[in-house]
Amino acid sequence: MKHVVAKNRGGRRQGRARHERGVSFGYNTLVSDMRALPILARDTGAPVIFDATHSVQQPGGQGASSGGQREFVAVLARAAVAVGVAGVFIETHPDPDHAPSDSPNMVPVARIRGASRRAADYDRLAKRRRSVDKI
Repeated sequence: MKHVVAKNRGGRRQGRARHERGVSFGYNTLVSDMRALPILARDTGAPVIFDATHSVQQPGGQGASSGGQREFVAVLARAAVAVGVAGVFIETHPDPDHAPSDSPNMVPVARIRGASRRAADYDRLAKRRRSVDKI
């Protein structure tokens, strides 16, 4: 991605964030490698946004449509902020099971505030620790 960022910086797209959404690992599952997040930030110098809802998607997991595991959205969001992402993207809907798309991945609106607060708590803790954690 560092070459993509360099190319964008040569044009009018300066300051754009990079997004991590998981990669296909077979068996209708996307995988998000938490090591990739700080590497992406370091190598590109760009802020990284973690797409927690896309990362739990299961492409083709329901046969004719994609499945998902929304119960892991908050877990992955907390992990992402713990390693230092600039932000987290979470899709939400009042009634996810009846949303027009990505319904298995979405977090119900009623649960988004709690998930956001917990992720923010992890973010504050991670920012305090980064100043002393040098491996």
